[in-house]
This record gives sequence, C-alpha cells and structure tokens, in this order.
Amino acid sequence: MTPSHQDIEAPCWSGAAHRQVGAGRRLSQGKAPSPGVSIRATGHSGNPAPCREDEEDTQQWQRHAFDEPLVPALHRVGLMIKPKEITVGRVRPAGRRTMKDRPSGRKPLLVTVLVFPGVRLLDVTGPIEVFTSANDFGGRYRVRIVSPDGADVVTAAGTGLRVDLPAAQAQDASDVVIIPGGPEWPSLIKDDVLLDAVRALDSHSRRTASICTGAFLLAAAGLLDGRTATTHWRFADQLALRYPQVTVGADALFVRDGHIMTSAGVSSGIDLSLALVEEHLGADVARAVAKDMVVFMQRPGGQSQFSVRTRSPRARQEMLRQVLDAVAEDPSAQHTLATMARRAGVSTRHMTRLFHDEMTTTPARYVEQIRMEAAQAILEGSDDPMATVARRTGFGSPESLRRAFTRNLGITPGTYRARFRTTDAAGDAQHA
Repeated sequence: MTPSHQDIEAPCWSGAAHRQVGAGRRLSQGKAPSPGVSIRATGHSGNPAPCREDEEDTQQWQRHAFDEPLVPALHRVGLMIKPKEITVGRVRPAGRRTMKDRPSGRKPLLVTVLVFPGVRLLDVTGPIEVFTSANDFGGRYRVRIVSPDGADVVTAAGTGLRVDLPAAQAQDASDVVIIPGGPEWPSLIKDDVLLDAVRALDSHSRRTASICTGAFLLAAAGLLDGRTATTHWRFADQLALRYPQVTVGADALFVRDGHIMTSAGVSSGIDLSLALVEEHLGADVARAVAKDMVVFMQRPGGQSQFSVRTRSPRARQEMLRQVLDAVAEDPSAQHTLATMARRAGVSTRHMTRLFHDEMTTTPARYVEQIRMEAAQAILEGSDDPMATVARRTGFGSPESLRRAFTRNLGITPGTYRARFRTTDAAGDAQHA
C-alpha cells in the first residue's frame, strides 16, 4: 500500500536514464507515481548529490544559476511535486548547455506571466516550458510569475502556483507579457483589479500575448480595440459579439497585430511561444525547441480542424459513420431523413433512433450544424453573394440561410461576415 505521502528519488539524470518528469508522467524506467506521491529529482539545489559523472557540471550549473526566483513549470527537471502545489528547482539535463556554455554578453529576455485564481494550468506552463527549453539551446530567458496582489494562486486544475511578486511591482520592462485564460472568463472580465494589472503590464511590455480565453481579458482591458485577434474556437463568436470593435480571426492558431499577439485554445499557446522564440533567437533555435518538446514548429491546419464532425461523439455503427461522413463531405447535397435512412439501409424511425442514441441529436439538427459550419467558413473567406453561400451550403435560399444564422448565433450572415472576416487591411495582422 502506498503511503499518503512518499518521496521518490530519481538518483541519476544522465544518459539514457534521463527523462523529463511531470505530474502523471513516468520516471525514467519506473512507473508513474501514485496520487499523493512527491517526486524529487536528486541534484535539485539542497537535495542529495547527482550522479558522480555529472557532479562537477551540476555544481557549475548551480553556481551559474539564474538570478530570478524559481519558476513553476511542470516538467523542467528538478521537480518536487506535492498535492496541490508545484515547487520547481533547476537541474542541468545531461548533454545540454549550461549557463557557463552560453554567451554572457546578452541581456536576458524577461518574460512576465500574469496568473490569477482559476487560471488554466497549461496556459501558464506551456509557454514557460517553451522559453525555458530555449535556454538549453543558447537562449537567455528569465521568467517570473506575478499576480494582481502577489499572492500564490490555485489553478482551475486545483494545482497551486507560486507567485514571485505583485503585478504592481513589475515595473521593469518585459520583453514578453503572457496573459493566460481560465474557464471562468465571464467573471474575470468584470474584475477591475485584474484588468488594471493587465493594462499596467502591457504598458511596460514590448510584446503582450494572450493564451486561449486570455483574449477576453485583453479585450475587456481595451487593448484589442481596432485589432484582429483570435481565441478558442468555442468562444470565438462570443468574443466577436461582446467586443464588436475587435476583428475575430476564428480559424487562426495565433494572430499578431502590432505588439499584441493572441492565440487559440490552450495548447496553441505553445505555437505562439515558439513563434516568439523564432522572433527572438531565429528559426534554428525554435526548431530545436519544437523537436525537443516533440511538437510541431508550425502546426498544420487551423482551428477548423476541430469541426462539428471531429468533435461529435464517435458513432459505433459503421453505417451511421458513413452517413455522417457523407453529410460532412458535401453539405449542399440532399440530406433529408429519408435520404440518410436509404443510404444506411434502415428505416427512418431507426435512423432517428441511431442519431438520438449515438449522437445525442436529431438528423435535421446535425445536418444544420454541418451546413452552418460550411457557411461560416465561406463567409469568413470569400466575397460570395448570400445566394451563392446558401446554394453551396445546402440552405437553398438567402432567407433560409438568414433564419439559420439568427436561430443559432443570434446574428445575420452579413453581420457575421463583418465581425469575423479577417483581411490584409486589418493593421499589420499576421496569421499562423
């Protein structure tokens, strides 16, 4: 039986035994720790000595350690993980550059991450991991975490994050300010203290970047007025409706407009951060970081890959999957209940039951969702007349198209096009 709290030591971090360790990840050749188990990497400053072969280098690493406070990141090795709290030290992974190997003439690039109660954990740790990984390939990033009042925070995942200082004390200019999001963004955009912190940090920043629903904080602070931005695909329409002065690029993984950058959902913060590393240090370093983290340097596709078809429950019946694929492949075709039942070789009653049991919707509703998605894509990317849009997406007439948009989004197709369309004339916006 595993004790309620137990330390597991990983005594060697060199060669094949080295692995990045994080909550829920495996130790190099062991099993993932049980809940309530603390993972402590030897070589962490103040802890037992590292492997003999790396002892001298690690001592050098500690003597040349960063001046900034320890940065909470999930798997920059040297972790100590306890329930609901993350404390991070720094240990040089074998085969990587140490600080003494790096150029000393350059000033470190300062990254400031704003956190708050209920922040999404990966919105914070994803970018931090990119920047600290870049330090292993010649970069000099210094990361600090601030909160509006300087207090430590608990994330939406229930994990505690240690804060370095209050946002008001972060007066020195940041090269990058990261504004993460959180599931409770509707209440966060009403938090005047938090919005004041966002404005203050932006005023001292060369680049301000939001992750996921952090775009709502930038918009509420007035920093996206007249700009093009993006956010998580699920909330793109709400960003456009709440802040009509913002042009929303609903399909972009990230958007750069002036000194402001915004990214789509959660993991796209890694895409944005890699773009910043490339901006600061060049494509070779960004590519090395992406390869080290086993992620795309430039991810294929946009948010449209998270479509109605891909986010719907997976149908168990092969005949139903074929019907769903046929609708997605050609929304303009005839997809009546009788047509779909005939394609599957079942009765209309059985087809209705299949949709109810496996897709938790009706055949007509599913077809309309597919057609809405197709119409939105055409409106965002073309100047086609409404009659053409309606015909290409299976709605038949502009009036049917208008009724569908009003019913589903509360706005007309023309208003949707005006609010969501991204054009080259929108400042100097650039899209991933």
